[in-house]
Amino acid sequence: MGCLHSKTANLLSSDDPSAPNKPESVNGDQVDQEIQNFKEFELNELRKATNGFSPSCIVSEGGEKAPNVVYRGKLEGNHLVAIKRFSRQSWPDAQQFVVEATGVGKLRNKRIVSLIGCCAEGDERLLVAEYMPNDTLSKHLFHWEKQPLPWDMRVRIADFIAQALDYCNIENRKIYHDLNAYRILFDEEGDPRLSTFGLMKNSRDGKSYSTNLAYTPPEFLRTGRVIPESVIFSYGTILLDLLSGKHIPPSHALDIIRGKNALLLMDSSLEGQYANEDATKLVELASKCLQSEAKDRPDTKFLLSAVAPLQKQEEVASHVLMGLPKNTVILPTMLSPLGKACAKMDLATFHDILLKTGYRDEEGAENELSFQEWTQQVQEMLNTKKFGDIAFRDKDFKNSIEYYSKLVGMMPVPSATVFARRAFSYLMTDQQELALRDAMQAQVCIPEWPTAFYLQALALSKLGMETDAQDMLNDGAAYDAKRQNSWRC
Repeated sequence: MGCLHSKTANLLSSDDPSAPNKPESVNGDQVDQEIQNFKEFELNELRKATNGFSPSCIVSEGGEKAPNVVYRGKLEGNHLVAIKRFSRQSWPDAQQFVVEATGVGKLRNKRIVSLIGCCAEGDERLLVAEYMPNDTLSKHLFHWEKQPLPWDMRVRIADFIAQALDYCNIENRKIYHDLNAYRILFDEEGDPRLSTFGLMKNSRDGKSYSTNLAYTPPEFLRTGRVIPESVIFSYGTILLDLLSGKHIPPSHALDIIRGKNALLLMDSSLEGQYANEDATKLVELASKCLQSEAKDRPDTKFLLSAVAPLQKQEEVASHVLMGLPKNTVILPTMLSPLGKACAKMDLATFHDILLKTGYRDEEGAENELSFQEWTQQVQEMLNTKKFGDIAFRDKDFKNSIEYYSKLVGMMPVPSATVFARRAFSYLMTDQQELALRDAMQAQVCIPEWPTAFYLQALALSKLGMETDAQDMLNDGAAYDAKRQNSWRC
């Protein structure tokens, strides 16, 4: 996604002293400038990014009180994003929606998920944010598969989310709607981040609490309004989740705490991982946050001062604490032109390189065929190949599939290039499964052929299998590097 002109440019003028400065680095890495610039998207861009808002791209859905859906999408340049689609009745005033989104889009901090755009076209109202690949706190805390979250990671989550809320307070964004375990997401490093979707009301009336009433701030039940202290109450429910590994109603938790049985709240899987003194401090903090009177709750500065000292393994990366695999991403500068085209999902360039490469990677297969040109059978085969190559050159992918399919049945020896070209043709006609099959056949023909791996990466990415796609891209780059080194020798 390039730095395109935005229809909201006047709302983010560089003359505005509140406009964001250059994006800060996150975890020591420079933030991608292209993905960070807030813009107003065209509806067609987001429709294309989600395969027409396909149900297969849905990553979460709201309930009846907050009827909205979040999709995973892919923008041009292979950037993954999360796209929240509101119900048609939520924001009747398009300008009001854009102004609200643009305000939230100014926020940039390593503890929150950046909101990078919005769309208000016709009846559609959509928000676009960075995509967090490592699921939600709810998934890791309540529905874990391999291991429960360790104590040190739970303390880190409490600290990082307190930092996020404090940053929002400093930026005068003191209201966070419906803070819960689904609003805390994990980035590629495994670090927890607060979703910016919660900084936007689910509708213009602001009535956006969609969780069970047992977890809703008391003042919201009384008045229907959210105040800054409501966010502190919700933070207290997050602390209860982290301490217990369960979703315990605050009233029940407070009864246990008042009964001087605070440690009964603790998740049994954490036994032996924490000092009782530290656990007691977090329980006491949760109790302060859950006070029924808003004025009795602490502020975000107090949260930070209470939680930060409890972090004991700050030097250990979050993905290590969580036991998450961390893929090594090959930088574009380390890739061949074909690899770069694959990484960027630049299919036009990929096609051009396939054309220029021709059949040269097959080590004389063409010469072997031309040696038998006097026979009618081989002549027919060569003509079929010729027509397939012409169709492929002219981007007539439907006919290239037809000719190459005939050729596959005629050739005495399978051709990796033919499989590769048919695989690409399948990709261009939205037949990803068949493209993946042919790319794998090309690899069978030439086991260490980078092109075959790059084609598999493209097909897997189109199928939404991003981790596998990245693995294939890395494998292709490794074989590319091996080839280049052998040529230098």
